[in-house]
Amino acid sequence: MNSLQSSLYFFMKRGMIMVGLLLDVIILLAFIVYGIALWQGKGASMLSGYNTMSMEKKMQINERALCKFMAKIMFALSFCVGLFAVSELLEEDIYFIVGLSLFVAVLGFALIYANTGNRFKK
Repeated sequence: MNSLQSSLYFFMKRGMIMVGLLLDVIILLAFIVYGIALWQGKGASMLSGYNTMSMEKKMQINERALCKFMAKIMFALSFCVGLFAVSELLEEDIYFIVGLSLFVAVLGFALIYANTGNRFKK
């Protein structure tokens, strides 16, 4: 491999890292903005499942509590995506592995917690 090829490889690799970092930051900001909206009690109509409920069922749900819970989940997921960004920036895979493990754990917890125990009933 000559010096031109190695230089080209370096810049291509660096460019891919920057694209990955940029995408991670965009997703991170989107999760934080949506989390803030949910924390303020807005955005419940964008929650999957809740927006398709009949009006009678929606009246049985404590929308404020549901929004607060989902906001906390969005903040936790944004932390995980932040770990993805750190992994890209430092080029260390351990941050990605930890972030992905936490991401899956948070999603599993959210699904189980939200769908058991009638926690959001009025």
